[in-house]
Amino acid sequence: MLLRRAGGESFLLRASAGPQSLPDLGVLDLGPAIGTAPGGTIRWGGADFRILRPSLSDLLAHLKRRAQIVTPKDAAHLLLLAGIGPGQRVAEAGSGSGALTIVLAWAVGPSGRVHSFDRRADFLEVARTNVVASGLGERVEFAERDVATAGFGLEALDAVLLDLPEPWAVLAGARHALRPGGHVATYTPTYNQLERTVRALREAGFEEVRSLELLERALHVGEGGTRPEFEMLGHTGFLSVGRRGG
Repeated sequence: MLLRRAGGESFLLRASAGPQSLPDLGVLDLGPAIGTAPGGTIRWGGADFRILRPSLSDLLAHLKRRAQIVTPKDAAHLLLLAGIGPGQRVAEAGSGSGALTIVLAWAVGPSGRVHSFDRRADFLEVARTNVVASGLGERVEFAERDVATAGFGLEALDAVLLDLPEPWAVLAGARHALRPGGHVATYTPTYNQLERTVRALREAGFEEVRSLELLERALHVGEGGTRPEFEMLGHTGFLSVGRRGG
């Protein structure tokens, strides 16, 4: 559950009885709050905390990072590009800190399945910890595996997402793991990676290949003084997608 107090500060905690530690605040037992409807309050340490059901953005905001994450603006659009929805079976290579894993698990729903691969055990453990903390652990299977050399070991997937330094090395295995009509989508930070990835997508026989970049600019809204913010979330990565034909 999410606890939010006046001022907007929030804490993501397990909805379970027993002591839990809140950074800089001490220990709280949520036992009496279990069963309270969202919107209710709990008083602790002289302050009122509102009990809320965490949204996807809340889960990502409380992520413990070890590796650089796929940002929400890019992760959300990757879902659209790869056509990911409830009940689907998808795989990702490059678990990182688990941000994209959480987005995928949220999208496929309780009847779907996410297979998350990473060749580094330390990244895999961080991703697993974050996904379990988000409450979506039952939707994800983690495996330590170098998919560039060992493949995915799966078939008839609806989509494969790649957040790897060399995604072109994985495309043959991704194509084999996809069902006809399934999508592969990649996230690459540099132009050189993008060019090589798109070339490999075309050479591997993927159809409907396209690439794009998303830039995010917040707005400062005030009566008679609305304007763009001076800072923006600019380049993070390039998104590419291809679709398996027959």
